[in-house]
Amino acid sequence: MQRLEPGHARALLAPLRHWRHDECRGTIAREFTFTDFMQAFSFMTQIALAAEKSNHHPEWFNVFNRVDITLTTHDVGGLSQRDIDLARHADEAFERFAAPRQPR
Repeated sequence: MQRLEPGHARALLAPLRHWRHDECRGTIAREFTFTDFMQAFSFMTQIALAAEKSNHHPEWFNVFNRVDITLTTHDVGGLSQRDIDLARHADEAFERFAAPRQPR
């Protein structure tokens, strides 16, 4: 696993418009807000399964309906492709919660 060069990181982060990039710390962060605790916990469970599968674990904080995620790759001292992949996965999971539900 390699640390992303700053220009390459910025290019990969462009589509991830809700993530805040801290170049000095080598992190990206985003806050997710849900309807209630159960949605937030369900989201965290989905991310936890993906994180475990890729052996790349987020720094996160949860209070009621809010989940704050910070991603960095400690082994390389900054951002890696693993952070981009997990951020993309989190965005996709969040979109499923925001999508209107179809009547049964």
